[in-house]
Amino acid sequence: MEFLQLLSCACIVFTVGMFSTGLTDLKKMRTTRSADNIQFLPFLTTCLNNLGWLYYGLLKKDGTLILVNTIGASLQTLYILSYCHYTKDRRRAWLQTLAMVCTLGVGWGYFSVIVSEGSVQLSQLGLICSVFTISMYLSPLADLVPNTPGIVTSLIRFFLFWSFGPADQGTPSYKPVSI
Repeated sequence: MEFLQLLSCACIVFTVGMFSTGLTDLKKMRTTRSADNIQFLPFLTTCLNNLGWLYYGLLKKDGTLILVNTIGASLQTLYILSYCHYTKDRRRAWLQTLAMVCTLGVGWGYFSVIVSEGSVQLSQLGLICSVFTISMYLSPLADLVPNTPGIVTSLIRFFLFWSFGPADQGTPSYKPVSI
């Protein structure tokens, strides 16, 4: 039991440390009085992730999940509000925040009203929260999205050339067509 408490404390320290990395962005926004060059999507996805896991922790009555995600959601809310205050494109930031709140509301309604309480509710909520955790870690890559299809298709082409290339390098991989 003592090992689990040590593990729980370590999780709290490291996770809160991870969520506090946005404090550097917050400091930059306050210093420059601008949100330029700061990504907004990671704040939204992390907040959504924290609130989902907080709900999971409340249902499971897990103190570590509740504490960590309460701190995380509070920090992310601070980052979101600061970003909305300092950005030039407030309308877009507020619309994205509204979309996050609507997503959260739909999820809460689904898991509170439609899904019956118990293990099914916990397993489905855990799965959805896991998907949001993955999206949270992928969200900083949002600036790379236009390049992602090109990267993926290039990797597929390399794989196909590697897999189906000619067995004998001296033999062409095509057949000449006679006319």
